[in-house]
Amino acid sequence: MRKIVINEATLSNETKLNFREKLETARLLDLINTDIIETLSLSGEKSDEILVKTIAAQTNNSVISCPVTDGNVERAWNAVSAAKKPRLNVKLPVSVVNMEYYAHVKAPKMLERIRAEITAAKAKCADVEFTALDATRAEDEFLTGAITTAVEAGACTVTVSDDEGAMLPGEFGQFIANLKVNCAALDNVTLGVSTSDNMSMAEACAFEAVKAGADQVTVRCGGKNMPAYSIFADIVNLKGDAVGIKTDVDRTALKRTSDRINRFAAGAEMDSANLSDASAVSSKQFTLDAGSDIQTVGKAAEALGYELSKEDLAKVYERFSGIAKRKSVDNRELDAIVATVALQVPPTFTLVSYVVNSGNIITATAHVVLEKNGEKQQGIAVGNGPIDAAFMAIEQLIGHHYELDDFSVQSVTGGQEAVGEALVRLRDDGKLYSGRGISTDIVGSAIRAYINALNKIVYREN
Repeated sequence: MRKIVINEATLSNETKLNFREKLETARLLDLINTDIIETLSLSGEKSDEILVKTIAAQTNNSVISCPVTDGNVERAWNAVSAAKKPRLNVKLPVSVVNMEYYAHVKAPKMLERIRAEITAAKAKCADVEFTALDATRAEDEFLTGAITTAVEAGACTVTVSDDEGAMLPGEFGQFIANLKVNCAALDNVTLGVSTSDNMSMAEACAFEAVKAGADQVTVRCGGKNMPAYSIFADIVNLKGDAVGIKTDVDRTALKRTSDRINRFAAGAEMDSANLSDASAVSSKQFTLDAGSDIQTVGKAAEALGYELSKEDLAKVYERFSGIAKRKSVDNRELDAIVATVALQVPPTFTLVSYVVNSGNIITATAHVVLEKNGEKQQGIAVGNGPIDAAFMAIEQLIGHHYELDDFSVQSVTGGQEAVGEALVRLRDDGKLYSGRGISTDIVGSAIRAYINALNKIVYREN
């Protein structure tokens, strides 16, 4: 049974996600042991380089593949080199129209460029991939020559990309079969495919390609114009045995992960349910007032992602009513009410101490000590800032990662010694758990809020 390698490319084509959501996407994909996580191309923004460096440092299981664009091998390698399994992916066009229009070179010069960039990448990284962009519109002889040049220069994987997306599944399968016959250089390397969904056939084209001999498929959980990870996995599950192929995908974990990532990609929009007082909730921004009844408040909490018991809903509504007599209550305040009064549980973990070091010239580190059943446990971690480091130290301590759905801090009192209130929302198995923490130290309030939410999760699990 031949194993198909999965290259997950949500981050390479999804621009709507913010920094935290991109980092969380990489973490989720790494947790389900996705073979390869392809990062975004480094376009010149410093934040992009920081993101790739952070992903590389915080992933353990997946190959982290950074595209090389505009010949900038050095910059791509600096960003991805901290990964346990780094890869450089040199992407260059091979069709006449794209070589001349986008790269402004003729065929002979492109062969020289392929050789030079693959050689430079190989000098930095043992694992180098060559992606032949717009390969289905390339001249057959030139495509064979480009692949041969890349393999001779050190490429371990060659991916042919159908950017036009005008081939039917059978046609693309035959294209791959012919390429395997006509290009001897592919005999000793991994052949990958990247298919377009212009005709809503990306998954079918990818499956025909692996039937014809391709070993790697580029997919995505969130984003557009690529095969959907979960759909391709389902096809292989149903038909893989018949053609002798398989993946190592845990489809249950993949479904949960895809749902989370797609919530990011969709802007985390809530269900368009109408509240009973005619306030339509289509986003997380809404306002309730004294005229809102308990059913309205319950639907608003549900729209935020909470599943409240009747007892907890009654507590939330009682607190809401007291506030609503004086002023309107927005989504943030309802979040804080839920965190304060709903699912209050005996603490499993209590905070003993924390030490956080951070600055503009050092990497943030955190040392957190918690007590559980009279026993002290400690976690030490680095992160992208002091709060991220503190949260990761707690995750290391408990040995589990929870999706951080939201985090916010606001001042409760004024002045230099102002008290800050942090609100943390963790998601576990599709359910939201919110925690609230107060301290004169922002990091301290964030840690207390995280532990408050964590205790609710542990209590419900037990």
